[in-house]
Amino acid sequence: MHVLLVEDDIRISRVVQRALSEVGHEVDVAHDGADGLARAEETLYDLLVLDVMLPERDGFSIARELRRQRQRTPILMLTARDAVADRVRGLDAGADDYLPKPFALEEFLARVRALGRRTSASGETLEVGDLTLDPDRHEVIRAGRTLELTAKEFDLLAYLMRNAGRVLSKPQITEHVWGYDSEATSNVVEIYVHYLREKIDKGFGRPLIRTIRGVGYTIKA
Repeated sequence: MHVLLVEDDIRISRVVQRALSEVGHEVDVAHDGADGLARAEETLYDLLVLDVMLPERDGFSIARELRRQRQRTPILMLTARDAVADRVRGLDAGADDYLPKPFALEEFLARVRALGRRTSASGETLEVGDLTLDPDRHEVIRAGRTLELTAKEFDLLAYLMRNAGRVLSKPQITEHVWGYDSEATSNVVEIYVHYLREKIDKGFGRPLIRTIRGVGYTIKA
């Protein structure tokens, strides 16, 4: 899996990174909450490992923000806090599992494996013409070519493909991709549709994403 580890304790981050790497995972590391959130928003990871007590922004707020953005990436929280109230707070923020420090690496890796198994069957591959989207692998392929998408571009494309053939209005897209509390506007939707077209349609013979003037957008072969 591609894992993001957000941990400000350099010694712990090195130990955890090495343990994950030794069992075959690719690991990116951030040492403060602001950097961790930025990385999670730009890259679709298979797992996020978040410390709770972080500089700039704590793990609870990172988890809440990512869930607000409709990101479903599994989150494992690490913290020195082991009170029931803190565990509940972490889970309510959107974490999938919670591991108090100090912990045994064997238990940590077991929890990572469990989260990996849980997500491996979480979604089905979507297809529109020669375009495929695999939610589990966070992978998009068109005509045999792998396309690199940001997290929000991936979410937008997935929503369009799940509704292939239907015309979706800008308010519908804003609600489902950015969420009720988002400050996203119709202009933001237009910008992201443009980004998608540059990656999904440019250079291919037939465009898949179409604009229905005055109504919205659709994707179909």
